[in-house]
Amino acid sequence: MSKELVSIIDVPKHLGQEVTIGAWVANKSGKGKLAFLQLRDGTAYFQAVAFKPNLIEKYGEELGLEKFDTIKHLSQETSVYVTGIVKEDERSKFGYELDVTDLEVIGESVDYPITPKEHGTDFLMDHRHLWLRSRRQMAIMQIRNAIIYASADFFDKNGFIKFDSPILSGNAAENTTELFETDYFGNPAFLSQSGQLYLEAGAMALGRVYDFGPVFRAEKSKTRRHLTEFWMMDAEYPFLSHDQSLDLQEAYVKALIQGVLERAPQALEILERDVTLLEKYIKEPFKRISYDDAITLLQEHEGEEGADYEHLEHGDDFGSPHETWISNYFGVPTFIVNYPASFKAFYMKPVPGNPERVLCADLLAPEGYGEIIGGSERETDYDKLLEKIKENGLNPDDYAFYLDLRKYGSVPHCGFGLGLERMVTFVSGTKHIREAIPFPRMLHRIKP
Repeated sequence: MSKELVSIIDVPKHLGQEVTIGAWVANKSGKGKLAFLQLRDGTAYFQAVAFKPNLIEKYGEELGLEKFDTIKHLSQETSVYVTGIVKEDERSKFGYELDVTDLEVIGESVDYPITPKEHGTDFLMDHRHLWLRSRRQMAIMQIRNAIIYASADFFDKNGFIKFDSPILSGNAAENTTELFETDYFGNPAFLSQSGQLYLEAGAMALGRVYDFGPVFRAEKSKTRRHLTEFWMMDAEYPFLSHDQSLDLQEAYVKALIQGVLERAPQALEILERDVTLLEKYIKEPFKRISYDDAITLLQEHEGEEGADYEHLEHGDDFGSPHETWISNYFGVPTFIVNYPASFKAFYMKPVPGNPERVLCADLLAPEGYGEIIGGSERETDYDKLLEKIKENGLNPDDYAFYLDLRKYGSVPHCGFGLGLERMVTFVSGTKHIREAIPFPRMLHRIKP
């Protein structure tokens, strides 16, 4: 093609002009002298209209009829170059349409398996490489991209340096039973559960640091909130208190929501996401409640309508129904702080005067989306950290570098990790995490 291509998202900038679009045919319809094409190019969907008399007038009867016949018989997902005049059209969702003056087929698509009819989830997952082309999946991926962009922007504006933690590790950051083990030239190694331990080394060298990359959890879980491979935003920073850390986390999540509202409004519209709720989460302060107060609150409302969760005692961990009820009760993202040390990670600093509780927080998203952030203040005392490592049945030799951070200029420091896919499901309003990543890896799925 000799003409410069225009992205669909930029078409309104060329009102009244002739432009050429490279796209795929998502759907088509028409009657008589009119043919309507639903086109997509990854940036947006757009309607093109071919009027047979116009093509005959431009190319003559024989060639004009041939071009119109080609357009009428285009199959789903055929790739095309489409040239036409950009016109306003109030009936179109986009507000504009393309009056076709020419069309060239690039690559034909024969018997495309995902048709406009309904398909089962297993079928769609088996054809994930094609399902990604659908309007809904495209919108979710655009929201994912907006969150990634907003993350980098937030960290840059708040003085953070990008720091890359290794994917292969000789130790566990979280539960040792959730590790994927592999052979590393004759020695055992593990796929990273979190970049946190290495990121703490970065914080001692560079100040505020963050990383972003894939992490792996060998959880045999089939819930709609779990993946075995997902992407994590981790941040670590020295000289901040636990409360200051929560302030930073709240500002971060609000910046991510704002970033999606600004960069992907069309995606939210496609998904029919209630943007007034998202705006509320930005405007209103997040709620903070202690673990023990949350348990008491659950006990007080047990048995009420909508409180369909199991009874918990102080010292028990929350399940999904408990988290859902708590976050919905407050109606905004909610920090639960100071969990029992008994089921939290070894590196968390105890609450002063209460060694059974640790200075940590999980941020629960409302509407049933569960935990999207986990963070804590880190233990800074060498002897106490060594004792916790041993109590958890871990080998201190595997954590020698981590212990060194407490020997050479230890300072108060905090950090958190945000699960990207959980944030995507929350902001997009989708109900299952498998749609929040291009190719989900779950308990019984590693293809395509």
